Amino acid sequence: MAEGKIVYHGPRGHVLEFFDECGFRCPERKGVADFLQEVISRKDQAQYWYRTEQPYSHVSTDMFSTKFKASPFGKKLEEELSEPYDKTQSHENALSFSVYSLSKWELFSACMSREFLLMRRNSFIYVFKTTQLVIIAFITMTVFLRTRMAVDVVDSTYYMGALFYALIILLADGFPELSMTVARLAVFYKQKELYFYPAWAYAIPATILKVPLSLVESLVWTCLTYYVIGYSPEVGRFFCHFILLFAVHLTSVSMFRFLASFFQTVAASTTAGSLSILLVLLFSGFIIPHPSMPVWLKWGFWVSPLTYGEIAISVNEFLAPRWQKILSTNTTIGREILEKRGLNYDGYFYWISLGALFGFTIIFVIGFTLALSFLKPPGRSRAIISHEKLSQIQASTNSSNGVHVEEKHRNSPPKTIMESDKGRMVLPFEPLTVTFQNVQYYIDTPLAILLKTGGRIIYSGPLGQHSSRVIEYFEGISGVPQIRTNYNPATWMLEVTSTSSEAELGVNFAQIYRDSALYENNEELVNQLSTPPPGSRDLHFPTRFSQDGWGQFKSCLWKQHLSYWRSPSYNLMRFMHMLMSSLLFGLLFWKHGRKINNQQDVFNVFGSMFVAVIFLGINNCANVLPYVAAERTVLCRERFSGMYSSWAYSIAQVTIEVPYLFTQTVMFFIITYPMIGYYWSAYKVVWYFYAILCTLMYFNYLGMLLVSLTPNVQVAAIISSAFYTMLNLFAGFLIPKPRIPKWWIWLYYLCPTSWSLNGLLTSQYGDIDKNITVFGETKTVAAFLKDYYGYHHDQLPIVAVLLIVFPFIFASLFAFFIGRLNFQRR
Repeated sequence: MAEGKIVYHGPRGHVLEFFDECGFRCPERKGVADFLQEVISRKDQAQYWYRTEQPYSHVSTDMFSTKFKASPFGKKLEEELSEPYDKTQSHENALSFSVYSLSKWELFSACMSREFLLMRRNSFIYVFKTTQLVIIAFITMTVFLRTRMAVDVVDSTYYMGALFYALIILLADGFPELSMTVARLAVFYKQKELYFYPAWAYAIPATILKVPLSLVESLVWTCLTYYVIGYSPEVGRFFCHFILLFAVHLTSVSMFRFLASFFQTVAASTTAGSLSILLVLLFSGFIIPHPSMPVWLKWGFWVSPLTYGEIAISVNEFLAPRWQKILSTNTTIGREILEKRGLNYDGYFYWISLGALFGFTIIFVIGFTLALSFLKPPGRSRAIISHEKLSQIQASTNSSNGVHVEEKHRNSPPKTIMESDKGRMVLPFEPLTVTFQNVQYYIDTPLAILLKTGGRIIYSGPLGQHSSRVIEYFEGISGVPQIRTNYNPATWMLEVTSTSSEAELGVNFAQIYRDSALYENNEELVNQLSTPPPGSRDLHFPTRFSQDGWGQFKSCLWKQHLSYWRSPSYNLMRFMHMLMSSLLFGLLFWKHGRKINNQQDVFNVFGSMFVAVIFLGINNCANVLPYVAAERTVLCRERFSGMYSSWAYSIAQVTIEVPYLFTQTVMFFIITYPMIGYYWSAYKVVWYFYAILCTLMYFNYLGMLLVSLTPNVQVAAIISSAFYTMLNLFAGFLIPKPRIPKWWIWLYYLCPTSWSLNGLLTSQYGDIDKNITVFGETKTVAAFLKDYYGYHHDQLPIVAVLLIVFPFIFASLFAFFIGRLNFQRR
C-alpha cells in the first residue's frame, strides 16, 4: 500500500513479476522489501527502470494501482470478491457483535487483577509512604504532647492546630497519586483504543484497591497520635476521629486521581494539584474563619471538601464532655472555641460532614471515569496525507492570503526534501532536518567485524568484491550451507551464524576464528600498530575539557536559557499558579493587613503568610522535580562524553532559576501587598519582597537537591512530601516556638520556613505598638508577637542572613550530589 491505495495484493512470490511488467526490476543482491519501499518513491524509482529503449517517466501510485487491477492478479482478486459468500459455511463465532471480547464481569475481574499486580510491583512506594507516615506521626505526637497542653481557651489553639495538621497530612498523603496516575495514562489510552477494556473497568478497580490503603494509613495515624496528643478519651470519639480521617484520605486520593486524568501531563497536573490543595485549605475555615471571609467568597467555604473535615473533627473534639466547663460569658469552653473559629455547629453536623466527604469521593470517581472515557490522550496526532493533497491545501491558503502560487514558486528557495519527494506519504509540517547534498552509497566496505551473541568476534577481515571474502570464509567451515544465487550475503551470514545454526552444526564460530590464520594475521597487525614509531610522544591534553570553567559555565547557561524558554509547560504553569494564587490571597484577605484588633486578626494575617510561604513554595518544588530529572539524563550523557563538568552545569542550572523566581516574586508582591493592605514603608516593602524571593529560591533548590539524591521522580516526590510536612509543622504557625518541646526545637531552627515567617510577620508588625485584646488581656502587637511567637524585632538582621544561607546550602548540595551520584543502569 502507498498513500492509502493498494498497489499490489497477491502472492508474495509474484510481486517482483508484477513490477517487472511495470518496467521496474529488482537488482541482484537487493532485498525485496527494500526494493518495494523504494520503487514507489519518486526519488528512488528511476534507478530500477530497466527498459532503456523507452524514456523513463515517474509512475505514480494511482498508475500502479490501475495496472494492478488490469493484471491477472487484480482480475483474479476481483472475481473472488464478486462471488457472494456462502453463509451456510460461516461459523457462529466468526462475527463479533460486541466491542469487547469479554463480559463486563470478566473485564472488571481482569482489570482488578491487573491493578493488584501493579500495586504489588509498586509495593515499595506504599510501604515507604506508610513508614514515612509513622515517622511523621511519631514526631507530631511528641510535639503536641498532652502533658504540655491544658483544657482551656489558650491551649485550645494548639489542639486546633494538631487537628488541622492531621487533616493536612492525610490530604497531602494522596498527592503522589498524581504522578503515578499520569505515568499510567499512556498505557491506558493505548489499551483503551485497542478495545482491551472500557474506562469504567479501569477506574473502578483503581478506586476500590485504594480503600484498604486509606484505611491503613488513617488507622496508623489515629492509633499513634490520638491518646498521646490527648484528645477526648471516649472510645466512640476515637472511632469517629478515625472514620473521618479515612474519609478525608479517600477524598484526597480520589481528587488527585481525577486531576491527573483531566490534565494528563505532569506539569499541568502538579500545578492543578497544588492549586487545589491551596483552595481547599484556604476555604477550610482554619486559616481564615468563615465570618472573616469576604461576603462574595463565603460560598467557597461550602464547596471545599476540607471544610467538612474541619467541621466534623472540631465538633467531635470540642463537644466532648471535658470541654463543657462554663465560662464567665455563660457558654462552655468548647462552644466558645468553635464560635471564634466560625465552626459552631451541633453534633449531628459530624454525620452530615462525613456524608459530604463520601459524596465528594463519589463525584471525583465519576469525574475520573468520565475524563478517561471522553478526553483525548495527551499529545497531538498528525494526519498522514499525500504530498499532492498538502500542496493543494498550501496553494489555497496562499491564494486566500493574496499570494499567487506562481509568484511564490518564483520567489521560493531551492526545493526541500519534501518538495522533491512528491508521491510519498508525508507528515503535514515543515521538516527541520540535517541534510547531505552529495550522498554516496557503498555496497562494499573494505573491512568488517562480525560479533556473535555475547560480544565474541567470529570474523574480522576484508569483505572482498560482493562480500566474496566473507562468503569464502564461512563456506570453508564444515557443515555451513552455500549461499544461494543472488541471495543477500548479510542475510545469509546472519542465518548461518545464528545460535540455533551453531548448535545444529555443533561448532563454535568464535573458537574457529581464534584458531584461523586470519586471527593470527590480525594479531600481528595489532602488534605492529601498537608499537609507536621512534621519536613519537604519547597523546596528551593540558586540560580535561576543551574550554575553561568560565567558558563551560557560559555554554551551559545559554543551553539552560534556551531549554527554559522552550519549556512553557514548566514556566508558564508556575507563573499561572502564582498569578491565580496571588489574586486569591488578595481577595480572601482583602484589607486585613491593618485590621488588627485581637489575637484572631493576627492569626488571620499570619495564616495568609503561612499559606503563601508553604504552598507557593511547595508548588515550585513539586514542578521542578520532573524538569530537573529529565535534564539529569542529558547531563549524564554529555558529562561523560567530556563536554563540560558537573559544576558548570549545576551552577548554570541554579543561576537560570533566579530571573524566573524574581519574576514570580514581583507578580506576588504587586498583587498581594496592596490588596491585603500592609504598611507602606520602604523598610517593610523590601523585607516582604526579600523574604518571598528567598522562600521561593530555597524551595526550588530543595527540589533540585532531592532529584539529585533519588533515582527517579516518584521517589523524589514521596521524599519531598516528608519535607513538606516538616516544613509545615515547624514553621511556627500551627504551634509557636515557645510551645515546641526542647527535644524538637532544633528542627524549628533548621526549617527555613520558620525564618521566612519570622521575617514576614516581624518586619510588618514587630514595631507596631497598637493595643489589642489577647485572650482577655490587653497587649501591644509587638509584645504579643514576642510572648506568643517568640519573634523579636531586633533579631531581623540574623533572619536576613539565614534566609539567603538556606538557598546557598541547598544549591551547593545539589551541585555536589548531581556530579557524584549516578542512578543510571545502562
